Amino acid sequence: MAPQTRGTSFPKIVIERDYDTEESSEEEEEHEEDDEALNDSEEASDEERLEEKDEASTSTKKRREPITISLKRVCKVCKKPGHEAGFRGATYIDCPMKPCFLCKMPGHTTMNCPHRVATEFGVSPAPFKSSHSSLEYVFERQIKCRLPAMKPAYVIPNKVNCAVIRYHSRRVTCLEFHPTKNNILISGDKKGQLGVWDYGKVHERIVYGNIHGCILNNMKFNPSNDGTIYGASSDGTVSSTDLETGISLSLVNLNPNGWQGPRNWRMLYGLDMNSDRGVLLAADNFGLLYMMDVRSNDVTGKPILIHKKGSKVTGLHCHPLQPDLLMSCGNDHFARIWDMRRLEPGSSIYNLPHKRVVNSAYFSPQSGSKILTTSQDNRIRVWDSIFGDLDSPSREIVHSHDFNRHLTPFRAEWDPKDVSESLVVVGRYISENFNGIALHPIDFIDVTTGQLVAEVMDPNITTISPVNKLHPRDDVLACGSSRSIFIWKPEENSELKRERDETKIILCGKSEKSGKGKLDDDSGDDDTYGSKSSKTKKPCIKSKVHGGKRKC
Repeated sequence: MAPQTRGTSFPKIVIERDYDTEESSEEEEEHEEDDEALNDSEEASDEERLEEKDEASTSTKKRREPITISLKRVCKVCKKPGHEAGFRGATYIDCPMKPCFLCKMPGHTTMNCPHRVATEFGVSPAPFKSSHSSLEYVFERQIKCRLPAMKPAYVIPNKVNCAVIRYHSRRVTCLEFHPTKNNILISGDKKGQLGVWDYGKVHERIVYGNIHGCILNNMKFNPSNDGTIYGASSDGTVSSTDLETGISLSLVNLNPNGWQGPRNWRMLYGLDMNSDRGVLLAADNFGLLYMMDVRSNDVTGKPILIHKKGSKVTGLHCHPLQPDLLMSCGNDHFARIWDMRRLEPGSSIYNLPHKRVVNSAYFSPQSGSKILTTSQDNRIRVWDSIFGDLDSPSREIVHSHDFNRHLTPFRAEWDPKDVSESLVVVGRYISENFNGIALHPIDFIDVTTGQLVAEVMDPNITTISPVNKLHPRDDVLACGSSRSIFIWKPEENSELKRERDETKIILCGKSEKSGKGKLDDDSGDDDTYGSKSSKTKKPCIKSKVHGGKRKC
């Protein structure tokens, strides 16, 4: 598809001048003659010169002329005139100076990209790369034998069960389910607020706004006390918060002297808990790792450089079965595996290279033998075995998530209930046209084949959903879209029609209009769930992919 441009001609805007800096040629000649005469004559006084300058300024003010400005088409991608690029409804128009926005390859556009039609296009379905080593023998005898040979049927939450609209004052940045109470969901936002919501009773919710000063990037529960949660924030602090009272204790403060400029300001992003060692791990935007003892609530040892100096560490994840293994990822385009028994700069066990920033890196939840990473080059990479060849990934799945300017970074996450360790969930950036409505689905992908198992959406959710979390025990999906939170559950009836239960949709705050645009996830006018404009749409749209055919 050739790049399209708008056929409408741009108008000309006439702006009246407040003051005129340009003078006519006759006036310039007169002033030049006056200046020469003043320079030649030695009898001219300073008062006469000031009077002549005042007369010249008053003459120019009297003669004000309008300025004519002609607006030109300028591409938002390459900043060059003559064409346009970006979204037009649900259609993405590519810049002719750039390759395909989805797969980053030249020769075609985003709308007819083969990876957009089928996510499994070009994906190698090989389940395991043989290395014929002693580690492979251990993997086959001790770990792989525990995984079932038959893959169970996937249960997809595809229906909005309840929601809180405009729950937070800023966009949702992280979600966590309570480890023991099934109906409790913890959420964090861009302003640093922490929300506790009982979605089983729907109306029971609370937001603590005095914990952090800015973005709450990550949260982890205390394994010995499920009433306490740890949070890492961009204000450089790690907090321990009691969910019942909202009382927070600061464990780490990397900016004790306040704001000293952007070069000195430290922000914490990655956070994880090593329960076997009783250590809380946090990483900052300078590539350093901090370790805290959860019993004494104090930092142990000195910070360790685990990524390139000055680069952001975006994520940390401890191995579910082997507590000595740690995974980290960052802005230096690497995901790294570490042995916590000898954490030193440059002592990583293995480095997994990527082409761009790595948003997240996770071990598989059951056996920990697989690795899943999400990179800003629109690739989801899978390594089938940490005991095999890690030089190249087993599969690269092209998926649309290359955007995080006004959004929380997209992260593909495992389904913790899937014993086959093959189902992941991730939000989609490029919108799709569903019956004339531009929607951003949430994708469920089988990483063993790269096939799109299901894509779920609701016509009332017109915002992008970058934050998604699957329940560790129930068939529930929590979705953070803009300032709202949605709970998805499997549809019980076979019919797609449903009657909305108004008691399960809570509206918070006011729907304020904002001029920030569609992509600004902090705006309030895009939270249109349950508004008058959304009632005119169809009750529900669901779409699943089976055998490459889309059913709506």
